[in-house]
Amino acid sequence: MNLAGWIVMILSVGFVLCLVTFCFYRVLRTPKSTEHMHAPLEIDTHDVDT
Repeated sequence: MNLAGWIVMILSVGFVLCLVTFCFYRVLRTPKSTEHMHAPLEIDTHDVDT
């Protein structure tokens, strides 16, 4: 492989690694929710038919 090939490969692999690192950082450092959402109690799921 010539010099241009090495440069393109290093730049593309470096870009992908930076993008993956950035995405993992954003997902894992998201602040936790302080309010938990719950479904309303009046939903009829029909799981207990008497």
